[in-house]
Amino acid sequence: MSGEEKVRLARAYLAAVAEPPAPALAACVAERGPVRTAALVHGGSAPGAVADEVESRRRHVSGADLLAATRRIGARLLIPEDPDWPAERFGLLAGAAEVGVPGMAAPLALWVRGQADLGTALTTSVAVVGARAATGYGEHLAAELGHGLASAGCAVVSGAAYGIDGAAHRGALAAGGTTVAFLACGIDIDYPAGHGRLLRAIAQQGVVATEYPPGTTPRRHRFLVRNRLIAACGQGTVVVEAGSRSGAGNTANTTDALGLPLMAVPGPVTSASSVGCHDMVRSGKAVLVTSTPQVLEMINPLGAAPPVDPVPAARRTDALEPRARQLHDAVSACNGADADRLAQESGLSLRAVRALLPEMELAGLIERKEGGWAVSAG
Repeated sequence: MSGEEKVRLARAYLAAVAEPPAPALAACVAERGPVRTAALVHGGSAPGAVADEVESRRRHVSGADLLAATRRIGARLLIPEDPDWPAERFGLLAGAAEVGVPGMAAPLALWVRGQADLGTALTTSVAVVGARAATGYGEHLAAELGHGLASAGCAVVSGAAYGIDGAAHRGALAAGGTTVAFLACGIDIDYPAGHGRLLRAIAQQGVVATEYPPGTTPRRHRFLVRNRLIAACGQGTVVVEAGSRSGAGNTANTTDALGLPLMAVPGPVTSASSVGCHDMVRSGKAVLVTSTPQVLEMINPLGAAPPVDPVPAARRTDALEPRARQLHDAVSACNGADADRLAQESGLSLRAVRALLPEMELAGLIERKEGGWAVSAG
């Protein structure tokens, strides 16, 4: 067995041996690697916190059987070692776990079906979530947003539920764009059953994904755990209709905890379906949005920076949002530095620098040269 096959086998075992999010197991894998961790778990030698998470299943899970079942149903196991793993998106969850945010951990693997490359799809993405018992108003707006975002090149991320989720997915599909659905059950289960055709359409045009192994049935707590993946996989989250207590509110709270833009669509003040959205805006947690351009403005790292035009770069940088201006100043000072040096010079995280550099290059503010990044001559 090759090294790659051993890693995939270990990941399959580990992803099924503990109920997600399993933060102790995820930390152990990050420290010791999947193959070594799988051996410790299977042999009953896992550290204390990890042992608590895996004890009830460690003797009853077979990675080989899971991989065989995955092949039989036409799915595949996506792991962090694969090139299309969305490392940046799930890095947010790992980072939140490191600073002690409860309930956070990156998935150990994902079972996926679909034609799209998940990592590429999530390069530019927006999560659209909301009430299952949505009104006609809410479903119409969700579909419009899904269509508009997909038309603008964004992948629409949601949970394939009835109501707002389904409307957002359909809007993206109608636009011919990419949409990603995260399930709270096994990849072989259509849930809700009435969305079987929708899930097949999503797989044909995007990706259906889950961290739960084949055969896992949906349970209430799994939807809440799944929501962290939806929140992390959008560059921002839009809530279209939510009651005062709802799963969409849970996704919104996770989005806020991860430091990502949270947006809410207003509804009639008399509508119980929009109470949660109005509370998010009133508390300052969410920004009110009513259209696709407003959502795109929130997720664009360059904020109001205009496209490349004849205006001198010195004037165009005045419109940059603070982090982009901070990075531009570092590029100006170093003039030929790589991303690591720019992170040190600017004080931004390396992740933020790597996200901003391509955007600034497209805006004509900087350019990549042989020695590193430099301010654009234009």
